[in-house]
Amino acid sequence: MFGGVSFMVEDRMVVAARREGTLLLRIDPTDAEDLLTRPGAHPALMGADRPMGDGWISVEQAALQGPGLESWLEPALTFHAAHGAE
Repeated sequence: MFGGVSFMVEDRMVVAARREGTLLLRIDPTDAEDLLTRPGAHPALMGADRPMGDGWISVEQAALQGPGLESWLEPALTFHAAHGAE
């Protein structure tokens, strides 16, 4: 569906590794503004120009190196823990 490998928790997508090398994250929309200030973060798009919404962000591969990956997974997993059953 998202052009890559999706990782699900309780039948809900938390994160996807996209074929172009970016990471797609499902986050709390109230955290989007803050998370989008981090290097490598962009609003997630469907196709070339259609925004997915405030609860989705895309992170460039360079921002995922070293401890970067864990720092991105944490807000996605936290959001799922709080809202996964909705």
